[in-house]
Order: sequence, then structure tokens, then C-alpha cells
Amino acid sequence: MGTWDIGPFDNDTAADFAGDLDEATTEERESMIRRVLKRAADPSDYLITPDSERAVAAAALVVAQHPDGEPACSNYGPLEPLPELPADLRTLAVGALDRVVDERSEIAELWDEATDGPRWRRDITRLRDVLDPPIPPQEEALCEI
Repeated sequence: MGTWDIGPFDNDTAADFAGDLDEATTEERESMIRRVLKRAADPSDYLITPDSERAVAAAALVVAQHPDGEPACSNYGPLEPLPELPADLRTLAVGALDRVVDERSEIAELWDEATDGPRWRRDITRLRDVLDPPIPPQEEALCEI
């Protein structure tokens, strides 16, 4: 089937990754998520679609544990509970999400050709903004002190 929607687990690769997490021991799950995010965040390689799909799913799991995050609800996401993920995974997830949407990413090229491409990009931005909120614009000072 491939990809059926824009959600983090709405493709075969991410659904398989969720299944792999469910089959792993609790102790292995964090390292699996870390490995996927590190691979995607590596700026030296062209990022292929399966690595991107796993990275978006892993980032969604990191976002789900952030105080401002939302649960990674999906019929295709992991069913088994995850351990508490360390905070340093947030930075790694931001780097991975940035790579997913940059010009050296196969999935970004594919989504740019799709009707739902803008919606997909907004969803990636939404995940990223939880982990690294944009700085609101500063209002100009009315007078200098």
C-alpha cells in the first residue's frame, strides 16, 4: 500500500518501525529511536524515503513525551509503552526533521510533487515547533531608554 496519509505512522515503513519497537525489549526501544534519528540527521548523505519515514515516526514519539506535545495516536503506531525518552533526543529529532524537509531528501521531493505536499510540510513543521518553538517577533520599542 505504501503511504495512505500524511501522519507520522501513515505509511508501511513507519508502521513496520512501530511493530519493531513493539517486538523489542523496553531497554532496546530508546536506542532504536536514537539510531533512526541519528541516521536521518546526518547531513553527509542524501536522505532516502524509508529513513525519512522512520525518522518522522521516531520524532513523533519524542514529541508525544514533550510537555507541549500530543500523543502519537495512530492505529499503526506502537502499542507497547515506551520508556521515558531522554531530553537530548529532542535536539536530535529537530535535526532529523530539518533533514527530512531539506533539498537533499527524497521524501521532500516526492511530497513536493503530491497534492497533499503542503499539508505534509505543515505537519512536519508542527512536530518540529513543539520541540523547538519559533521565537515570536519582537515588538519595536516605543522609546529608547
